[in-house]
Amino acid sequence: MKYLAYLIAGVAGLSSFAFAERYITSDQPASESFLKKYGRSFYVAENANAYPVPCVLDVGLEKFTKPAPFMQDRHRAHVMRRGVRAKIETAAQWSNVGRRKVLDFFDAQVYGKIPPRPKSLKFELLESSDDALDGLALRRQYKIISADAKGSHEFVVLVYIPKNAGGKVPAFVCPNFWGNFSISDEKQVIIPRPFRISGVKRVPVSDADRGCRPERIPVRDIVSRGFAVATFCYCDVYPDYCSKDGSPDSIYRIFDFASASDKGAAFAAWAWGDIRVMDLLERIPEIDARHVAVAGHSRLGKTALVAGAHDERFAYVISNNSGCMGAALSKRSYGENIDSMVNANFPFWFVPEFKKYAGNERALPFDQHHFLAAVAPRMLYCASSSEDFWADPEGELLGLIGACPAFALFGAKNFPTLDALELEKPFHGDVAYHIKKAKHSMTPYDWKNYMDYAEKRGWRPLPPKK
Repeated sequence: MKYLAYLIAGVAGLSSFAFAERYITSDQPASESFLKKYGRSFYVAENANAYPVPCVLDVGLEKFTKPAPFMQDRHRAHVMRRGVRAKIETAAQWSNVGRRKVLDFFDAQVYGKIPPRPKSLKFELLESSDDALDGLALRRQYKIISADAKGSHEFVVLVYIPKNAGGKVPAFVCPNFWGNFSISDEKQVIIPRPFRISGVKRVPVSDADRGCRPERIPVRDIVSRGFAVATFCYCDVYPDYCSKDGSPDSIYRIFDFASASDKGAAFAAWAWGDIRVMDLLERIPEIDARHVAVAGHSRLGKTALVAGAHDERFAYVISNNSGCMGAALSKRSYGENIDSMVNANFPFWFVPEFKKYAGNERALPFDQHHFLAAVAPRMLYCASSSEDFWADPEGELLGLIGACPAFALFGAKNFPTLDALELEKPFHGDVAYHIKKAKHSMTPYDWKNYMDYAEKRGWRPLPPKK
């Protein structure tokens, strides 16, 4: 009878597991146009995990052996020169050696170096209101003016802050795709030019476009929870022409680089924009600069990782549906890959050196889990969408899981497993992850979880008071 009870309990457990809605990497159809463009399907499940993924702590740390006393001098010297490879074992080793090696590789071979803080940096208040969003918020619109050896560049930042909060509030920095006007329908939000950039095209915009993308950055929800939010159009920092170099119209034009290798690509420029907004928030008295998150969706989710990995002032890094060269491992052969990025779609997003890894992922000395680990020990949240096969949701979660040993060096213990692929059952531990039932998107559901996690980790938002 006792064994029958165990059997019933086991069957019940299997049944509940079987009916749990969970993402599973599976074969997906590829259209004729897809096959014509890329030559093959990228959605074959058996091809996933094609290459071994190195431990995140194996970054080539040199550990010199102590030669035996009986060795001759020339042998002793050889051993001292050679040393042996060793894994990172302490938080100090990760912070001082491992993290630096990872960032140096990605700076030189992938995203390029983030440009420096300009010699002159000014913040001009263009417009303000103390009664925005129907009395919920303070609205501030700033022009960030950067000047260096070869000229100046400017872009506009829209900031919403909870009204009458009674103290300093935590904040999110999250760039947008279309323009500040796209996430707010308030008529006072500045439309700086009568067009937006869409690839090489200039698409006209007008008052009718105000508030056309409110779900991407739901400012009312964010402010109502007691957080501030700052946004800017990423194309105002580096125009995303996709197949055309946007550098001549970007922030790169103001710098006098000593060599070509000092100049980064699109991601480094966009991350520079996030960092300049952080500079601005440090000067706004209502903002708690110790609790600022950098967030982004898709290519801007990759950008959030670049900015957050480099600038430790960001206490919280959020990468939403960032996929290939974001949270997803490159050493998986599923969904978007390096070759499709650098040779077919977005050659100017990365430095030229990155092309040697197209179709050659096995040669990568570091993968995206190393880059995620560069955020440690700060807060990190990665999120996926179940129908976003191009971004490889399982690969995104595996990237986060692979980064966790670096967080463990700092005392973290509560990490996700592949069970976190259960839909809309967020994992909020020492790092965070969720997958929602949706296509490639950033929605109020995502933002609710990003704010929930901030509160669980001790952030203290201050809701507005009318």
